[in-house]
Amino acid sequence: MENSFFLEELVSRYPQLEVVKEEVGQAAESLIRCYENGGKVLICGNGGSCSDSDHIVGELMKGFENKRRISGDLKKNLLESAGERGAYLAEKLQHALPAISLTAHTALITAVANDTDADLIFAQQVVGYGNPGDVIIGISSSGNSQNVVDALITAKAKEMVVIGLTGETGGKMKQHCDILINVPGRRTAFVQELHLPVYHVLCLMVENHFFGKSKIGD
Repeated sequence: MENSFFLEELVSRYPQLEVVKEEVGQAAESLIRCYENGGKVLICGNGGSCSDSDHIVGELMKGFENKRRISGDLKKNLLESAGERGAYLAEKLQHALPAISLTAHTALITAVANDTDADLIFAQQVVGYGNPGDVIIGISSSGNSQNVVDALITAKAKEMVVIGLTGETGGKMKQHCDILINVPGRRTAFVQELHLPVYHVLCLMVENHFFGKSKIGD
C-alpha cells in the first residue's frame, strides 16, 4: 500500500490504534478515490468534534506538510489575467482538496434549527452539497449524536461514502457507516484524544498521494 508508512508510524506512536489500522487505511483509500473522481468531503460533529471538523478542513484545503504550488491552467490564467497581482496569486495560492465543515454555517444552522428541527442541521446541508461518490465523515465520541446520525442516513440515500469516527461501541452510527473507525475508549475526552492522530494521518496519507512524499516527523 502506497501509504503503509503512515499507518505503521501511527500505531508505533499510538499502539492502542492497532485495532483500527485497517479501517484507517480503508478510509484513506476512499478519500483518495473520491478526490480522483472530482468529489468533495463533508464533515460534521458537535462540541469538540465540531472543532475537529473545522480542523480537518484546514488540513485538506491548503498545504499540510507538502508544497501544493499552483500549476497548469490555473497558473497560466492567473498570469495572463492580472499581471503582477496574478503572478503573486500564482506564487502564494495552493492547490486544495475540496472539503466542507457542516458545522461552520451559523445562519443556515440556526435557520434549520428554528424552522425545521435541530437534529437536521447537518442532514439539510448533505441534501444541498452531497453527490454520489462524495465522502462524509461523521464524528461522534458516543456514536449516538442524532444530528450526525441523520446526516449519515441522508448521505447513504445520496449514494455517498460514509465514514464514522467514534468510540469503541460505535453507537447508533455504526449501522449507517461504510467504514467505522471506532477507537478504543468510552470516555469522551479519551476518545477525542485518539481522533486527532487518526484524522491527521488520514490527511497526511491523502496529501502524500496527490502532492508528494512527506513523512510524519520530517
